[in-house]
Amino acid sequence: MKNHREVLVLETATRREFINITRDVERALANSGIREGLLLVNAMHITASVFINDDEAGLLQDFEVFLEKLAPEKPYSQYRHNGFEDNADAHIKRTLMGREAVVAVTEGRLDFGPWEQIFYGEFDGMRQKRILIKIIGE
Repeated sequence: MKNHREVLVLETATRREFINITRDVERALANSGIREGLLLVNAMHITASVFINDDEAGLLQDFEVFLEKLAPEKPYSQYRHNGFEDNADAHIKRTLMGREAVVAVTEGRLDFGPWEQIFYGEFDGMRQKRILIKIIGE
């Protein structure tokens, strides 16, 4: 069994952003030479997320609105965590959207259903963050 590890480094221009990283993950899969196996993608920061969904602008805006209703950024004083930082909402949003995605690899390709894409969700950005891609298989 082979394994391959790559780390993507991103820095968002805004505090919150959704980025389609499917092409980056496909590139890592091609670099691995693995044809059959499993691929893990996970955000290596507690205020960021990796998830699979449709790349449709309206849907991504709906996620933003939904998350902001459940865990609004402001007022900062509403969160007990916000004594030294102002990112409690980002921690909650990450928990709601999830930490990682696992995708089957079949014949050297991501074994997706229709419209599935891999996204990085940033909830406390404007600084460098890392995303782990780990692939195991044959």
